[in-house]
Amino acid sequence: MKLKLFFFFSFVFFINIHAQEYIFGKTISEHNDEIPDVTVINIRTDERVATNRDGHFMILGRAGDELRFVKPGFERANKKVTKENMSSPINITLIRASTLIAEVEIKKGITGDIEIDTKNLNPPRKVQKLKSDLAAYMSQPSDPRVLAARPGEFVQPKGQGFSIGKVKNKWDDVDFANYLKYALGEKYFTDLKIEKPLIEHFIYYVLSGGFERKKILKYGFCSDGDLMRFQRAVLIRVSSYRAPQTQK
Repeated sequence: MKLKLFFFFSFVFFINIHAQEYIFGKTISEHNDEIPDVTVINIRTDERVATNRDGHFMILGRAGDELRFVKPGFERANKKVTKENMSSPINITLIRASTLIAEVEIKKGITGDIEIDTKNLNPPRKVQKLKSDLAAYMSQPSDPRVLAARPGEFVQPKGQGFSIGKVKNKWDDVDFANYLKYALGEKYFTDLKIEKPLIEHFIYYVLSGGFERKKILKYGFCSDGDLMRFQRAVLIRVSSYRAPQTQK
């Protein structure tokens, strides 16, 4: 009898430890504006959902899971789920990604004053000669003796090199999915009877069907041929994706 009770309580404890519940939350900007269409990913289960137009989301998880929040134009954010988050909503603030402004070269215009324009447009002869001498020096080939080792100096032997491990991909599936959504446009998917909130989910569904993308993720580049290949995969997978929704 004691042995049965031990196994029973162990089973209950195992269920409680591994039980998953819905985690609720909201994504906002640094100006407290709701952010829709944010991809929320549970890193442990790889489940993905998108926030609605009010920035709210609901995803399965448990305490200890890590959630990732991704949206083009914003910096990624990660959140470790605590026990408190299981009973109260999570508020996530996303920061807009900084954009680089192209450098603008400001040139001095002609003023009409001969003395001023001569100084601005005609550099001194000494400066011109120095630039000319430097250009001539840099164009000359280097003497191999300059780079040769000195007597008694250690020289690293030339070999075949060594591996430093796997090179990290420039993209992941989230980056690729965001690019596909941007390149093809939402209308492309809605014309296929895919609702806007389900576009990203449908893209992941197509990718999970064996779509080859190793080089795309490695180099962070999707060619026109890759885009057409994805569209062909869409035509193959779209009917099976819509089937569970249309069957009664």
